[in-house]
Amino acid sequence: MHTVTIILVLLLAVVASAFIARLLPLNIPLPLIQIGTGAVLSYGFGMSVPLDPEFFFLFFIPPLLFLDGWRIPKSAFFRDARPIVTLAIGLVLFTVVGMGYFIHWMIPAIPLAAAFALAAILSPTDPVAVSAIASHSPIPSRMMHILEGEALLNDASGLVCFRFAVAAVITGSFSLFDASLEFLQTAGGGLLIGIGVAWLIGILNRWLVAAAGEDPGTQILISLLIPFAAYLGAEHIGGSGILAAAAAGITMHYADLVGRRLAATRMQRRAVWDTIQMALNGVIFVILGAQLRATVEGLPGIALEMGLSTAWWLAFYVLAITTVLAVLRFLWVWSSFKFTLFRAKRNGDEIVKPSFFLLLVGAFAGVRGAITLAGILTLPFLLPNGAEFPARDLMIFLAKGVILLSLLSASIALPILTRDLEFSPEPIMGAGEWQARAAAAEAAIRRIEQLMKSMSANDAYAEAATRVTELYQRRLDYGNEGDEAARIHSQADAERSLKLEAIRAERDELFQMWLSNKLDDSVHQRLLRELDLIEGALSRPTGH
Repeated sequence: MHTVTIILVLLLAVVASAFIARLLPLNIPLPLIQIGTGAVLSYGFGMSVPLDPEFFFLFFIPPLLFLDGWRIPKSAFFRDARPIVTLAIGLVLFTVVGMGYFIHWMIPAIPLAAAFALAAILSPTDPVAVSAIASHSPIPSRMMHILEGEALLNDASGLVCFRFAVAAVITGSFSLFDASLEFLQTAGGGLLIGIGVAWLIGILNRWLVAAAGEDPGTQILISLLIPFAAYLGAEHIGGSGILAAAAAGITMHYADLVGRRLAATRMQRRAVWDTIQMALNGVIFVILGAQLRATVEGLPGIALEMGLSTAWWLAFYVLAITTVLAVLRFLWVWSSFKFTLFRAKRNGDEIVKPSFFLLLVGAFAGVRGAITLAGILTLPFLLPNGAEFPARDLMIFLAKGVILLSLLSASIALPILTRDLEFSPEPIMGAGEWQARAAAAEAAIRRIEQLMKSMSANDAYAEAATRVTELYQRRLDYGNEGDEAARIHSQADAERSLKLEAIRAERDELFQMWLSNKLDDSVHQRLLRELDLIEGALSRPTGH
């Protein structure tokens, strides 16, 4: 009962922080407010949150990574695959090595392997925190897509490196060749399991839906179980459950499009997952705030254990680590751009040179958050020989401090850096929105004509077909999107049936355009959502 009460209080704190963020006259990022709410629970009500690290990791990480993989725009992801991969893998390794040696040099009490573990868990960035900050200081959409893709992959690469480093601390040995080979096996196994689980469940689900019909509630529950199935399946065979969850999310996107769920399923499922994402991320930041009191009270003990004359040295360590993280990130972004510019000049291509401030935006946008906190809490308390894990409390404090300081610095720096920046319009892949609407309308008209040819003469259907065809023809002639949902909702059953068939034809056409790379992913999702809303309004009166 005590655990249930804590969970309910944490969820209530997430709700309260959301209202506080909207009511405050200042534009304060939601994660900071959630951390403050947790601190109020700790200092004001004496609340403490006991955590089982393994349960915490299993409960929070798979659904968050799965959702990131599911929702990231795939066209933008593959278009910018090169910079995403260099940030997600190259920058992570650069950070692990550079920060690992720096932390060990600055704090000799932290063994080198443990310093690498801390550097690894500090390498992943948090797209949710960046999005919350970017809502008040707009970041170019293409840069946001790159940051989202980086966060999806560097969560996996950073956490895998973290586990290798922790294993090195526990075993006392490390082999680069063995670690590289094990990394390939772990990563490959995780990717295969994630893809296989999502695709197999998708095929089985389509077969069951064809046989028994589709129930939105059941489909939502299946989507909730997939990340845990992928994670646990990969961990069972020694693969990376982290990569499995992310790969399952990406695969789920394609499997879902092929299966093409009912509009009601997509709308309800989206609402459920939005709530889960808000709750999980919010609870993590509230927990971080709730642990501030115990963390601050433990600082004198940590300083004494490290042989420091004052606890203020710990604050200096946090500031130094956060600064070096930003410097390493800026150096990587700057050198990557220089390399891209060099290649473009060799190939005779033209490239738009970003401003220095835009490079700084990319550096400060590397905010640490939920993944870092979830990972650092999984550090074991004891080594196999019964000794305490070296500098565990210090490492946890440093990770929490970097999360807080990176959020604060980004909240201050990004609005300043983006204030006077002028962003060029983002390129749209394939057809624009109007071309997509025209193609979908033409497909709807063709479907209605085919239906009328196959039907027996019926005045009601003939009149309904004429009205629905005129609606789409007006859209083609004048480009008038119109708000026809309410009027069509009140039409006769014959007209409603034809309209539903026309919408399905629109959806099929949009899907084929997206599948053949003729339609941008964001435009496809926006039009698909619009069709879902119209279909949902039309389907309710007949009980579909």
